[in-house]
Amino acid sequence: MTIRPVATGTATASAVDGSQPWPTPIEGYCDLKDFPFLSGESLPELRIRYHTLGEPRLDANGRTANAVLIMHGTGGTGEQFLKDIFAGELFNPGQPLDADKYFIVLRDGIGHGKSSKPSDQLRAKFPKYGYRDMIAADYALLTQGLGVNHLRLVMGTSMGGMQSWLWAGTYPNFVDAVMPLASLPTEIAGRNRMTRKAIIDAITEDPKYDGGDYESQPVHGLKAALYSLTWMKSIPLQWQEECPDRESADTFLQNQISTALRDADANDMLYYVSASADYDPRPLLGEIKAPLLAINSADDQVNPPELGILEEGIKKVAKGRSIVLPISNKTRGHGTHTYAALWKDELVKLLEESGGVP
Repeated sequence: MTIRPVATGTATASAVDGSQPWPTPIEGYCDLKDFPFLSGESLPELRIRYHTLGEPRLDANGRTANAVLIMHGTGGTGEQFLKDIFAGELFNPGQPLDADKYFIVLRDGIGHGKSSKPSDQLRAKFPKYGYRDMIAADYALLTQGLGVNHLRLVMGTSMGGMQSWLWAGTYPNFVDAVMPLASLPTEIAGRNRMTRKAIIDAITEDPKYDGGDYESQPVHGLKAALYSLTWMKSIPLQWQEECPDRESADTFLQNQISTALRDADANDMLYYVSASADYDPRPLLGEIKAPLLAINSADDQVNPPELGILEEGIKKVAKGRSIVLPISNKTRGHGTHTYAALWKDELVKLLEESGGVP
């Protein structure tokens, strides 16, 4: 296992309010040797790309006191959090996750960003990975690569939110506080699974997919998959206001699909959509020891509040509570998870009840 840190200034920005920018992130790569997957497959070297902000600090007992792991959603990267709507609300001096006080880790999960993924070289021969493989790689990154032996907070958005539930139950003594955003503590089923299956079928049933050995992207399958993905994450209130007539709606959708197609890879998408197949935190909910706050929004089409799954699941978490943000002109459907201004006050409460600022 090797660590290759590289200083970078490309991902910084000033906060919206004009305050000082958050510290320059340090980009790095952690190479995990002979990484085993739960499928029984392995990679001689699994590359995990990460960014860190701040410096780790140890308490009197030698335990890392200020580390925070933040995990992205399906198809995303850790770098997505380095924007005003997230970092500009959380990482600046005096803000909830002040990078002068916390050691913040943003990684690209397996199959995403600049971490190892099918499109690098192996295509459909890349090991089949699931969420549990992803958190195992995160644990190795933290403990073996970055020397972090404890987390002050683990949190994530969408897929990262689901992985937060798994983290809390799999490593219950490793975390002080947990904050899953835009997720549900149950197996992927119902409409969520049907949408994912539609994406998988659209890609694999395109003749040009060729078992993953395509010479050029199977565009028809990819487009159909992106239509399903776009519908899955739709925002009825905001999109109606933004597209009040037929022409504007058609143009909006065309732009969404065209933009997504530019960087899409069929194997990568197939793998990261399929990765949720091993997700079911229900057996672990009773193992969670840390205070856990789950936050969803009422306009989230991926996790509709009428299902009642969040409220039922949280009852099994000893120190758990949940909030569903009401629909407003500030919420953004499933994407509300990245608009930290809408929920950062609740993050402050969670940190206070779980030990305060380190």
